[in-house]
Amino acid sequence: MYAVIKTGGKQYRVQPGDVIVVEKLDGDAGAEMSFGDVLMLGGDKGVTLGAPLISGASVAATLVETRKGEKIKIFKKTRRQGYRRTNGHRQMESVLRITGIAGAGETAKWDGTVDLMTKAEMNLRARGLAPRVDETEAKPAKKAAPAKAAAPAKKAAAPATEKTEAKAAPAKKADAPKAEAKKAPAKKAPAKKADKAGDDA
Repeated sequence: MYAVIKTGGKQYRVQPGDVIVVEKLDGDAGAEMSFGDVLMLGGDKGVTLGAPLISGASVAATLVETRKGEKIKIFKKTRRQGYRRTNGHRQMESVLRITGIAGAGETAKWDGTVDLMTKAEMNLRARGLAPRVDETEAKPAKKAAPAKAAAPAKKAAAPATEKTEAKAAPAKKADAPKAEAKKAPAKKAPAKKADKAGDDA
């Protein structure tokens, strides 16, 4: 089950267990929060759209931390006036863990499994740069391992083709002396012209 919520003037698609970064919210780390501005719900019963909000729907979350975001550089310049100014800004933001979704006759809760991840991994996941990997997606990766074992066989076949090309290369070199033999008579032709010139004299 998933939901689209609105907070801080932005919209976020969330599902139980997700970690998201939103504009700064009041509260201490570990505080429970609830969002009533639910724009859309999706689940087993289908998709429910709000007009603009879904009445009675809510999304529960836990405040993980409040921190400063990445630095934004501000550079101002007026050409030919010697005016240059550089500043930086770090916006305050809150990291949330979605714990539950309720509405449209359905409820979904996060099972509470704690996945061990570093702060850097949490940052990437919160910004959507490192999507969650389900167990079903991880299994095909294990099946792909035998394909890597088959790769050396292809590499072994590649040198064989190089050898065949190497055998074909000397045959081309044998053709080269014939071309030189054809060029030799062309050099004799100017000598004949010189003899004709001598006869005319």
